[in-house]
Amino acid sequence: MTTVGTSWPRRLTGQRDVVRHAAHEGEHGRLRLPHGARERSALLDEIERSGLRGRGGAGFPVARKMRAVAAGRTAVVVANGCEGEPGSGKDAHLLSTQPHLVLDGIALAAAAVGADEAHLAIHRGSLVLPVLRKALAERPGDTPKVQLHTVPARYVASEESALVSFLNGGDAKPTFTPPRPFERGVGRRPTLINNVETLAHLALIGRRGAHWFRGTGDSDEPGTLLMTVTTPDGARTVVEVPTGTTIGDVLFAAGSDARDCGAMLVGGYFGTWMTAEEVSRTPLTHRDLAAAGGALGAGILLALPQGACGLAETSHVLDYLAGQSAGQCGPCLNGLPSVAQAYGRLARGGWDERLGAALDRWLNVVPGRGACRHPDGALRLMASSLPVFGDDLAAHRAGRPCAAAHRPPRLPIPKVSQTDGWR
Repeated sequence: MTTVGTSWPRRLTGQRDVVRHAAHEGEHGRLRLPHGARERSALLDEIERSGLRGRGGAGFPVARKMRAVAAGRTAVVVANGCEGEPGSGKDAHLLSTQPHLVLDGIALAAAAVGADEAHLAIHRGSLVLPVLRKALAERPGDTPKVQLHTVPARYVASEESALVSFLNGGDAKPTFTPPRPFERGVGRRPTLINNVETLAHLALIGRRGAHWFRGTGDSDEPGTLLMTVTTPDGARTVVEVPTGTTIGDVLFAAGSDARDCGAMLVGGYFGTWMTAEEVSRTPLTHRDLAAAGGALGAGILLALPQGACGLAETSHVLDYLAGQSAGQCGPCLNGLPSVAQAYGRLARGGWDERLGAALDRWLNVVPGRGACRHPDGALRLMASSLPVFGDDLAAHRAGRPCAAAHRPPRLPIPKVSQTDGWR
């Protein structure tokens, strides 16, 4: 995986890798932390003026979340670098090339909200673990000291309530909310959980200010984005682009072209299938993607080549998602396996009216009833596939054979070990 060079400003990737702390400070300068209530308040005001939104999925305004945490008792900060989406590689790239930028962001966030405890979570088996250990060893004087945790490599284990459960000594499974982590999280204290890319941006805003941050990207959603792009030939690339860049331009930066795509999955496996034609001119903002029927999610674009069967690819993903359930509620424990099984029959050309009625019923009764958003995301993916792959659907309903349904998936589907636990 590489970062593609462009003429756009690159803030997180920089012009070279900066792994050692001395080189990092030579590149970015020393970070000054706020001291006292007045300086902390001024920093929160600056973050609010920057317009920074979370880069982990929902795009929530960062300053608003930080103020909610700062208003409570002594807080905890958690940096989420787990990257549970199989199609994502941006966070691993950032942590392996700019670990000190993320650690600076943790330190700044902790100072801003008055936290005396900080954690950095990555998935077990991550290749960035040695880099992070070396980076932490170079910063013995950080306060609070960052505690590094390896979380089970499961899809839902990086959900924020699952991280809180894990750090509290339980299983890495989502829990019913409310309360949300910012109200009561790690150690039952207010907990700020941010994606590592968000924290890296925070570290740069702390050095250079809101005006500098707003100098790139969309005026309502400023800054840059790290995007993981899987091109139609299966190559995966991480690019940094200004918000508001069209998806077509992002594909071009990744060495591909929208004309080579049959369809695109935007936002990851909880995302939305969209035709390449409808998204190629769509700007990368939460606002514009929502208007087009999609969502930015965790910054993932997965392109299928012309001629690939979208129903078969969706079936592979649904099988994977069903196997990643925490098994805590009926919609996940019973609903998702049934949905995946029925959709698999459709992908293999086994359509009948009862199957269609069953899929319609699940689309109406499953969303909104789970312990977390896992079943909702899977059903959103399924629902978006039916209109986008209308030609494939017509062929499958007619019973015509589909060779693609029996081929290995083009989309990244991790091998799931039956022995992996939740601790």
